[in-house]
Amino acid sequence: MKKNLLKVICTVGILALLFIPTSAMAQSSKQLPEKMPLLYDFDPLVNNITVTVTIKEIRALKTIDLLSNPDFYVKVKINDKEFISNVWENQKYVQNPDFSTTAEVLDLLCDISVDDGNYTQARTADIVYSIAAGVWWGDDSLGDDSGLGRLNGCDDNSIYQQDRDCELWFDITQNDFDQDGFPYWLETEAYNTSPMISNLGEDADQDGIPIEWEHFYGLTYFQWGHDEGYYMVYDPFEWENYSAIDEDNDALNNIEEYLTWQWGSDPYRQDIFLEIDQMQKEPGNNETTVPLESYEFIRDSHARQNIVWHIDDGRLGGGEIIPYKADLQEYDYDQFYWKYFMHQNANNWRRGVFHWGIIGYNVTQKTGFTFGSRIGNLQATDCFYLPALFLKTQVKLIPIFSSLARRTFNSEKQLAYIYAGVIMHETGHSLGLHCPGVDCHDGKWPWEVNYWRYGSYKSVMNYRYVYSALVDYSDGSRGKNDWDDWSSIDLTNINPRPHW
Repeated sequence: MKKNLLKVICTVGILALLFIPTSAMAQSSKQLPEKMPLLYDFDPLVNNITVTVTIKEIRALKTIDLLSNPDFYVKVKINDKEFISNVWENQKYVQNPDFSTTAEVLDLLCDISVDDGNYTQARTADIVYSIAAGVWWGDDSLGDDSGLGRLNGCDDNSIYQQDRDCELWFDITQNDFDQDGFPYWLETEAYNTSPMISNLGEDADQDGIPIEWEHFYGLTYFQWGHDEGYYMVYDPFEWENYSAIDEDNDALNNIEEYLTWQWGSDPYRQDIFLEIDQMQKEPGNNETTVPLESYEFIRDSHARQNIVWHIDDGRLGGGEIIPYKADLQEYDYDQFYWKYFMHQNANNWRRGVFHWGIIGYNVTQKTGFTFGSRIGNLQATDCFYLPALFLKTQVKLIPIFSSLARRTFNSEKQLAYIYAGVIMHETGHSLGLHCPGVDCHDGKWPWEVNYWRYGSYKSVMNYRYVYSALVDYSDGSRGKNDWDDWSSIDLTNINPRPHW
């Protein structure tokens, strides 16, 4: 059993060392006024301030229990009051935990002491939440590697170690009179907005992003030399050219980060979005769809690297059903892209944000491939095709060898590994991965010399591993003929570029 501990201390003073994110330092920040006397009623419009911690998702990124999926529970401490969730039994992914805790807190200034760093504390997240400004910092803070509201056990550089690493998504909120999420002190002393009227959705500076996003990702607290305090990286009342800002270099500018915020994107942590469209089944054959477990495998491998991978198989507004066609020609892929991904809108904002894949039954194209899209004079390498029937034949191509390579005799799980590998392989081409060992056609089988020559290159880009249980890119740590995929990927490759 693995415990996930999250301690929240509601305060406006902090004694612990604070991590200073480089991305926030790169911005010209404005310090907020400090007008908080020792005894200060932070919200005279409500009788009691309550703080709520909501657990949004829990994921095991490594093996926790050898013989079963792990059991999870969460322990939350708000000041000195402890809350313990029920146990989620035998679940590797707890995607809708439906667990939140609310506690009344003193609306007075207070201090905290630093934890002693024992074994339990090493697996506990200590977070300071400000009831004055509605922001938090500590073991999770604005601009850190894992993103705001997300904790990653691999952040201690244990990516390829069995260290019971998990991923925890959460949020911290508090009550306020107008229910817009902006505390009284922030509205009256910093934003000069009314604490009695909701400001949600307002865009006072008319830069295309409303105040709630600019607050969540633009206000932080850190010690900057001797000038510790609250700083606005993004000011909701000063115009920013957000279409030209991409803090994390993930191909999404801040306008696009706002549009995908509803699905968990973060402007300081890299995100990848993929839409999968499915062709209708071939007459006379059973329908073959991507196993849902495939998406979880891919998401885990990216999560360990602090890249959040998002799939749209219908859950994010895409996931179209394409009419069956047996003999696909090159122009068919262009037409499918235009009709089912772009929806015949040359300015569709999803282009340059989402990769696009199609699962088909083309009898004349038996292997997957990556291809580019072109709208007007703008081209991007952002698409791939996967052949459903061919991939299904790979499950038991050589039964014993296939089962050993995927570490399971379960056919459904083998198919999940196959789809995960090829989706990650084709996406890797869109991300610009190319080195010796990539797409090496004479390195698939043990009797071929390149099977052994590039054996150290443990990546789905290597045909030796694309249908295995690996589902990962290589980090280049295995010596000769290994390559560092993770440091080489270029997420901006899907941004459309001029092509004449």
